[in-house]
Amino acid sequence: MAFRALILLVFAAGSGWGQGFPPAPADAPPVGGKDRTEELLKADHKANLKDLETIRQLSESIQAELEKHDRHVLSVGAIKKLDEMEKLTRRIRGRMKRF
Repeated sequence: MAFRALILLVFAAGSGWGQGFPPAPADAPPVGGKDRTEELLKADHKANLKDLETIRQLSESIQAELEKHDRHVLSVGAIKKLDEMEKLTRRIRGRMKRF
């Protein structure tokens, strides 16, 4: 008898699940759907273009520095710029592999 009551209680409680949440509006975009993916791709593209412009500027400054000096050594500033270029390149590659 107690077992039947327990089973009825479980089924009664289980049938009410999900009824406490309001329905999603019909005009709302799906959460985590295609619209969200498209927004992320557009944001990644914009960030990639910005990082590529920074890489271009860094490479031009390194090139100018190398042409200015006739020594065969890089300055500490040029090495830091090369490290920054490498970091930006890895960031771009990571964004492009994401989707």
